[in-house]
Amino acid sequence: MGHYIQVEENVKIHVEDIGSGQPVVFLHGWPLNNKAFEYQTSLLAKNGFRYIGVDMRGYGKSDKPWSGYDYDTMAKDLEAVVNELRLEQFVLAGFSMGGPIAIRYLTKFGQDNVAKLLLMGAAAPIFTQRDDFNVGMKPEEVDDIIAQIEKDRPAFLAEFADLFFEQKHSPQFLDWFQSLALEAGAHSTLNSAVALRDEDLRGELSSITVPTAIFHGKKDQICPYELGEILDKEIPNSVLVPFKDSGHGINADEPERFNNELLSFLKSSGV
Repeated sequence: MGHYIQVEENVKIHVEDIGSGQPVVFLHGWPLNNKAFEYQTSLLAKNGFRYIGVDMRGYGKSDKPWSGYDYDTMAKDLEAVVNELRLEQFVLAGFSMGGPIAIRYLTKFGQDNVAKLLLMGAAAPIFTQRDDFNVGMKPEEVDDIIAQIEKDRPAFLAEFADLFFEQKHSPQFLDWFQSLALEAGAHSTLNSAVALRDEDLRGELSSITVPTAIFHGKKDQICPYELGEILDKEIPNSVLVPFKDSGHGINADEPERFNNELLSFLKSSGV
């Protein structure tokens, strides 16, 4: 079933809420929405978990305001969802851009209510290179992406799909993937790209105390595997799970292994 949750005046967030049991809150990547996890939704419900799929502001069925695409506001939106649904001892699962937003939620709003953290192909601790950080895209490359989106968003998204996956997928699947991205607001897509380019979570990782699993594709061309290694090194109670045949979209490139590892992590007593 779907909920619309008021996060601020004139802004509602859409949330899919399926199954019962321990809640697992999924935060999607840029520029998708919670439907990107449709192959996990039934899996969780069948195995005694409650799937909570958040369409972040600007994406999917959520409202698409002009502003609020920084990580602080996105994390605050998540807090409103958690409070409204009265979620307790939930698992927080962030994919790509959803990864840093999950981290910011923990460090800004506390970890007492979170049982575990799952980071999947996370765009963290930083998505772009700095003078003292040489992993990931250069800021100018993100500026180029912004320019391409402003010129022809559908064409850019078609190319982005090619980068996203390592394995071959059907043309229909790639069309579906692009259709998810086209549900986003154009301005939302651009403003989130700015956040991805500029935000920095390096000082926040060591304070995360919940058991954490880091799923990352070895062949990820969007968030390099080295980011997963950095997260594993900096987050105290973490385990890194490499997906050797996957690009960025690990749940589609290695679906069976992804689902097995997901259930194994959810059912474990800790890391």
